[in-house]
Amino acid sequence: MSLDRTPAWARGPLRIARQALRDIEAEAVAAYARQEEACGYVTGPLDDPSLADQSHPLQNLANAYHQADPEGHPRTGREYFKINVLKFEQAIQAAADSRRAVKIFFHSHLDCGAYFSDEDAASMTMGSEQEPTYCMCYLVTAVDQGEVTAHALFAWTPETRSFEPVGLQIL
Repeated sequence: MSLDRTPAWARGPLRIARQALRDIEAEAVAAYARQEEACGYVTGPLDDPSLADQSHPLQNLANAYHQADPEGHPRTGREYFKINVLKFEQAIQAAADSRRAVKIFFHSHLDCGAYFSDEDAASMTMGSEQEPTYCMCYLVTAVDQGEVTAHALFAWTPETRSFEPVGLQIL
C-alpha cells in the first residue's frame, strides 16, 4: 500500500460519530460477557474521507473454531478474533457500491488494554511483514472487568512498516 495510493481514511486521523462509538462499546461489553473479543467495521461517506459514522458488528468465529478443533485452533475468542473473510469482503464491496467505504476495522481486548498486539498485526497483514490486506485504520477497544476503559486507533505506516497510533476525534 504505497502512501500516494492510500486513501486518506487509511492514514488517519479520523472522526467517529458518537453513536457509532457507543454501538462499538455496547458490542464490546456484550462480547466480554460471552468471553470473546468483539469485532466489526465502521463505514463512512466517500465525500468526507475522515468521517466514520456507522458501525457494523461481525461474528467472532474463534470459539466455534476452537470447539470444533481445539488442536488446530488452540486459542479461544477471549484471546483473538476470527471473522468470515468472504462476508467482510462483501461488506467492503457493498459499501463501495453505495458511495461509502469501510474506514475502520474494530475489535476489543479483554482485560489487557487498548494496544495493537503482534497478533493483531499478523492478522491484518495475513501473517507476514507485508502491507495490510485492507486499506483502513484499526480501532482497539479495551474492556476491563466488563467495562470499556480505552480506545486506540492505529494506521499502517510504510516508513516503519508497522501500525502506529493516530488521532481519533469523537463527534
